[in-house]
Amino acid sequence: MFGLTVSRTTFLATAAFASLLGGCAAGSSAVGGNAAYDIIPAADTEARPLDYRIGPLDVLKITVFQEPDLSLDGVPVDASGNLLYPLIGNVAASGKTSSELSFDIAQRLEERFLVNPQVSIIVKESATQNVTVEGQVAKPGVFPITGSTTLLQAMAYAEGPTRIAALDDVTVFRRKGQDMFAARFDLQAIRRNMAPNPQILGGDIVVVGFSPTKSAYRDALQLMPALAGVFVQLAQNN
Repeated sequence: MFGLTVSRTTFLATAAFASLLGGCAAGSSAVGGNAAYDIIPAADTEARPLDYRIGPLDVLKITVFQEPDLSLDGVPVDASGNLLYPLIGNVAASGKTSSELSFDIAQRLEERFLVNPQVSIIVKESATQNVTVEGQVAKPGVFPITGSTTLLQAMAYAEGPTRIAALDDVTVFRRKGQDMFAARFDLQAIRRNMAPNPQILGGDIVVVGFSPTKSAYRDALQLMPALAGVFVQLAQNN
């Protein structure tokens, strides 16, 4: 998990990665003029299922037990973060988990209309939660995430690392308020179950490093057929 001391999984903020954030110095310099760059706090990055927080333009499925008229599929959250629900009108949804919103709707239904309503909510479509994966991956880009997502899943969205990726140099950047944090992971150790698979949150940026050694080896392999042809030609000439 993020923040757990394990073999080959370390946390750091280095000048090399800080350059991606505007050349800030580790631990104290500003990013964009006001945000500090530091390691991700351990308490903030447990590898446990994290509740997704609903955002504007998400689409929800709301089920009320034994109340089919109040069970709705495809309920949109508007741009201001509210949804319109029968009997109770506008409900603030943005920033809440499914459990928190279920409790709010159940409470308002119980006030005037139902006895002990059982409400459950599922996020069907997420419009606001994304992870950016860049660096040495097959398909860099911005990918939507819904609910609990891990680093390995984020890598799968980007179709995995390239052949010249540094698997022990995978860095996750995370913003909290004005601050930017970072943690580095060993992807190979995670795949071998030697290190926990960290949780990825909406807004995280995953950067896969470059391996000069692998690059040199790949270049050498690509040169071998050409060199073999030269050797054959020299042998024929002699």
